[in-house]
Amino acid sequence: MNTQLFINNERRDAASGKTLDVVNPATEETLAQVQFAGEADVTAAVAAARTCFESDEWRGLTARERGDVLYRAGQLLVERRHDIAKLETLQNGKPLFESKIDVAMTAETLKYYGGWADKIAGDVLPVSNGDLVYTTREPLGVVGAIVPWNFPLNLASWKVAPALAAGCTVVLKPAPETPLTALALAELLQEAGLPAGALNVVAGDGPLTGAALVQHPGVDKIAFTGSTAVGKQVMRSAADRVKRVTLELGGKSPNLIFADADLKAAVRGAVNGIFYGKGEVCAAGSRLLVERAVHDEVVEQLAARAAKMVPGDPFLKETRLGALASKRQYDKVLSYIAAGRSEAELVAGGNPARVDGKGYFVEATVFDNAKPGMKIVEEEIFGPVLSVLSFDDVEQAIALANQTRYGLAAGIWTSDIGKAFRVARAIRAGTVWINTYNLYDSAAPFGGFKASGFGRDLGSEALNGYTEVKTTWVGLR
Repeated sequence: MNTQLFINNERRDAASGKTLDVVNPATEETLAQVQFAGEADVTAAVAAARTCFESDEWRGLTARERGDVLYRAGQLLVERRHDIAKLETLQNGKPLFESKIDVAMTAETLKYYGGWADKIAGDVLPVSNGDLVYTTREPLGVVGAIVPWNFPLNLASWKVAPALAAGCTVVLKPAPETPLTALALAELLQEAGLPAGALNVVAGDGPLTGAALVQHPGVDKIAFTGSTAVGKQVMRSAADRVKRVTLELGGKSPNLIFADADLKAAVRGAVNGIFYGKGEVCAAGSRLLVERAVHDEVVEQLAARAAKMVPGDPFLKETRLGALASKRQYDKVLSYIAAGRSEAELVAGGNPARVDGKGYFVEATVFDNAKPGMKIVEEEIFGPVLSVLSFDDVEQAIALANQTRYGLAAGIWTSDIGKAFRVARAIRAGTVWINTYNLYDSAAPFGGFKASGFGRDLGSEALNGYTEVKTTWVGLR
């Protein structure tokens, strides 16, 4: 377990000597004290990334060689998947089976972009006078990647892998609650052959470490995943230097169940959509919109399923609801549940829980008879709390789905494929699942509309965010 900063392929102590505690949220015990990066450490990391970006060691690598490094890193991660998954569960509190899924997707993402590295190409353009005009895509430069605590390793790979594949170098700032797997990823890439300075990891908080990274003049682009409020701050700060920015922000995603749906599958999907990851998922289907004709049946099934999701030790095979990632998040979720009790009808859960007398656990919670304007309906809770609303027809369903400032994801459950396509087109969201929910793949771009941000992670589209287009014009006359 590395507890030092990772700069220029070296473990380093923070210049200030300051540390941050990493706490196991399931036991409330301190796992480690990790070096806390201040402004001087960020400056050192950016300098290492810049030196690498401009070096022959990095520029001399062919795109295929960069891809080989990423692919090898993916293979190494597969070999060490059990240890890395355990580390993720220890620092985040999610069930081990979920951490195993996260590690598997991280390995897939590294390999996927390893395959893309030598396929980033421009175009030859048919200009009117017959000259040779072509475009190339060139790496943007030094990337500052800032990722949250809900999927620490996986989301780090969503930024790091395409940036390195495109030829950029990276300074990664993980969340202060969950830096351990980001540090492990850096060492794994080093072992795979990544040159010194290509990836640097600076653990720390947002107000000091994150702000220093965003404001640093040596950083060409910020790739941020986190809350909408912080995303706005990133935009304002980056604007001073016209710095490139991509933002994957919050969500309050609608999950629509129509009366003609397979209700058993729809309820199972709704439960997965909100309780997977303890609800600490930006795309969580936290607003369940149910056609009134089947409302009572759906709520009855929901309540029964929620009651079976008993919070438990994240390392037990049967556990499906782990601990919230921190005491701060635990208190925040309980405050929303308290507000919901005064606004809507509680039909399942609603209480804090303890495992062996410890941990930041919250029961799977369902509120019925929720309405637009309620706090639990309008605001992102980021916890295992579901609000159920009713609709009477397709038009009302679409209106309710879009009645939010967010636009990250949505789900549709219906046996009418024409209706499904019509509603999917009408919903303003970056991802729409039909008769499924919460599926991701390295090849499928992910990102938001409206206050959920802009730019895309994953897929070939992510590479566009790490490259500049250059036009070269050759006069032939």
